[in-house]
Amino acid sequence: MRALVTGAAGFIGSHLSERLVAEGADVIGLDCFTDYYPRPIKEANLAALRANRRFALVESRIQDADLAALLDGVTHVFHLAAQAGVRKSWGTDFRHYTENNIEATQALLEASVTARLERLVYASSSSVYGDDTPIPMREDHLPHPVSPYGVTKLAAEQLCHLYHANYAVPAVALRFFTVYGPRQRPDMGFYRFLKAALAGQPIHLYGDGSQSRDFTFVADAVSAMVAAGARGTPGRVYNIGGGSRVSVNDVLALVGRLVAKPLDIQREAEQKGDMRDTYADTSLARGDLGYRPTVTLEQGLDAEFRWLSATLATS
Repeated sequence: MRALVTGAAGFIGSHLSERLVAEGADVIGLDCFTDYYPRPIKEANLAALRANRRFALVESRIQDADLAALLDGVTHVFHLAAQAGVRKSWGTDFRHYTENNIEATQALLEASVTARLERLVYASSSSVYGDDTPIPMREDHLPHPVSPYGVTKLAAEQLCHLYHANYAVPAVALRFFTVYGPRQRPDMGFYRFLKAALAGQPIHLYGDGSQSRDFTFVADAVSAMVAAGARGTPGRVYNIGGGSRVSVNDVLALVGRLVAKPLDIQREAEQKGDMRDTYADTSLARGDLGYRPTVTLEQGLDAEFRWLSATLATS
């Protein structure tokens, strides 16, 4: 395998790149280091990869890159580059989402038309579903996103579908459900909860905590991407979840046990665009990809806790 990984310096992208080179692939990492969170965090994500001769980093936006040259000889594309974050996708910041999620995906797909790819795997999101979808969520349910971010992720999914239907680009989309673990972005819930708890600071909780999520450990998400690259059916969309639906209140109880101290939880108003509940039906991914989540929430949260504790101790 010779793979192009977009967003290679990010949370999931760096884990995926490490898995691919460990399995013998040559990886070109493409990343433009957006300022959504500090660059040194992304550089730390790349530390092990930069020392590996099978990995090469190209710093560029997708729209500005020489995609024909980057795709020459590439067998697989794993497209994780995106503007993240539901809450920041409102207002004038929306242009960053259209540029980095929709326009960038279209440019990559257009360049892929003449490439000899075995698979192009796109990292989508459970945010495409919205709150009107029955639980558990299935891929054939009508998406109805409740955030501008979700709209752009769904638009990119649709671009993957139409380039497959019209140009036979072998695109596969994975709808990830709340991925967490070591290297998680600092704006995400588990990172914020653990960091505040370790420092003895207040945890700001939006809503009453009864909202639920299907939390997916990053190693399981990476396994799903690798499997999709090998045997995903082009044109299809797959749910990738962690296998259990857990309330945020239950997560906070786990955090309290990990840090072994009482938590100062400050409840605030719900945020616009936050989904109430998510839970993935992963039957299609099980059948086509052999996908099985292997890491429980307790195991995964403990791994993130240990990583963050060590990171904060050395920063």
